[in-house]
Amino acid sequence: MPDLLRAEGIGKRYGGVCALRNASLALAAGEAHALVGENGAGKSTLAKVIAGSVRPDAGRILIDGEPASIRNPLDAQRLGIGIIYQELDLFPHLSIGENIVVGNLSFPETALVDFRKVDDFCRPFLERVGLRRRPRELLSRLSIGQAQLVALARALSMRARVILMDEPTSSLGEDAAGRLFRTIRELTQSGVAIVYVSHKMDEIFRVCGRATVLRDGGNVGTLEVPKSTPDALVRMMVGQVGNLRADWQSARAAVANRRADCQSAPLLSVSGLTTRKLHNVSFDLRSGEVLGIAGLVGAGRSELGAALFGLARVRAGEIRLRGVPIEPKSPAAAMRHGIGLLPEDRKLQGLMMDMSVLENGALAACRGMRRFGFLSAERERRALDPLYRQLGLKCASFSAPAGSLSGGNQQKALLARWLLADPGVLFLDDPARGIDVGAKQDIYRIIGALAAAGKGVILASSELPELLRCSSRILVLADGRVTAAYDAAEATPERIMAAATGAAEARP
Repeated sequence: MPDLLRAEGIGKRYGGVCALRNASLALAAGEAHALVGENGAGKSTLAKVIAGSVRPDAGRILIDGEPASIRNPLDAQRLGIGIIYQELDLFPHLSIGENIVVGNLSFPETALVDFRKVDDFCRPFLERVGLRRRPRELLSRLSIGQAQLVALARALSMRARVILMDEPTSSLGEDAAGRLFRTIRELTQSGVAIVYVSHKMDEIFRVCGRATVLRDGGNVGTLEVPKSTPDALVRMMVGQVGNLRADWQSARAAVANRRADCQSAPLLSVSGLTTRKLHNVSFDLRSGEVLGIAGLVGAGRSELGAALFGLARVRAGEIRLRGVPIEPKSPAAAMRHGIGLLPEDRKLQGLMMDMSVLENGALAACRGMRRFGFLSAERERRALDPLYRQLGLKCASFSAPAGSLSGGNQQKALLARWLLADPGVLFLDDPARGIDVGAKQDIYRIIGALAAAGKGVILASSELPELLRCSSRILVLADGRVTAAYDAAEATPERIMAAATGAAEARP
C-alpha cells in the first residue's frame, strides 16, 4: 500500500542559506508523525513546502503514489492538505467565522455573505476544539492561545486528509493541549494523517507513532517512537548524548540554592493589582529569584506582564520597586524604572520583522548605541555579537531581516535585546515557546545567570516542567486571581493543576 503522502529530495535555499537539502518525509494514512530537529533544521520550511506556501528548488511530492503539483496553498487544499502555522495566518480585524471560511473551499461562495450560514458552518468545528466563543466575535478579542484554536478549527473545517501542525501547543495551556491531543486521536482514527512539528518531548511520546529527525536541512533518520527514548531522539537531533534526568536533578539543586539566597527585602512588591483582567493580585519578587507564573489559557499570565510593563491600565493596587511606589503607565516609563518584558507573541508584539537582526537587538538600548547623536552600527555589533554567540543565534548575516530567521532564532534575538538592556526586573512570557531542546537549555542557563546576577525574573509559562525546573516559587492564577503560591520544594504538577482549575483553595 503506497504512502498517503511522500516528499522526496526536497531542496530550498534562501540566498546563501540552505534551508533544506535532499529532505524527505513519508506519511501513512491514520498516523501522527513527528517532525523534529533543532532550530534552523528545516522543519517549518519542509512543512510549508508540503502546504504550498513555499516553492521548493528541488524534489517532488507524491499523493497516493502519484506526483502532485503544489504551487500554492489552494493547490494543497484541493489535495486535502491543511496546515496550522506556528505564527498564525489569521486576520485580527475579521470575525472568528470569517477567518474560518475565508479561502475555504469547503464553504460554498455566494455573491452576498450569509452570516447565519457562516455561523452554522463554523459552530461544530469550534465546539470540537473546545472554543466557547461566538463565530461573529472579532478575532482580535481572543488571546493567542484561543486564536490557535481558531486555526485548528479552520484546518478541521477544510476536511483535510493531511494536517501539518507547527508547534500547535506553543500557546496552549494544559487543558487546551489535552483537548488537542484527543482531537488528534480522533482524526488519526478516522484516517487523517498528522505531521506534528514540535520540540516538546513529552508531547511527541504521547501523540506520535513515528518521528523523522532533520539536522541542517537534511534527514538524520526516522524511528518508531514507542520503541525509543527522549535521550535517543535528542541524540539524533543534536548529535550528542543528552542526559535529561541528570539535567533535571542539577537544575532542581540550582533552584534550591537560589531559593536559599532569596531572603533579602523585596525587589518588586505588587499589592492588590487590578486591571480589566486581573483581580487583587499580590506578590513579592526578590533579587536573585525566579518567580514562576502558572495558569491555564486566559488565566491572566500575559496580562500580568502587560500591567507591569505599562501596556494595561491599572485600575487599583500598588507597585513598589525597591520600596518606592511606581506607576509604569507606558512601556517607556517601565523601562526607565528598569522593568523589561519579553512578550508571548514575538511576531506581533516583539520584533520588527523588516528590520535587521542587529537593529532589533539594539531597540531597547538605543541610548547607549549613539555616536555624535546618531546610532552606531559598529557599537551595536560590538555589544550584541557576544550575546548572539552566547545564545547560539544562527543567521546568514546580522543585517538580515528578523523575519528571515526561524522561529527559535527570532526568540533568541528578542531575548538578546533584553540582555543588552539589562533591566533589574524581567518578565519572560513563554520564553522557550517554539524553541528546540538544545536551545531550551541555553534559555534556562540564561535565566539562571540572570538570577545569579541579582536580577528579579518573572517566568510565565504554559509548560509545567519548565516552571518546575526554573522557578524558586510558583504563583498560580485562575480567572485573573491568585489561587495558590508554592515554594519550589513543595510544587508538583498535580498541585499546580488543581489550583489552576479551581480545585484547590487559595494559599498565601
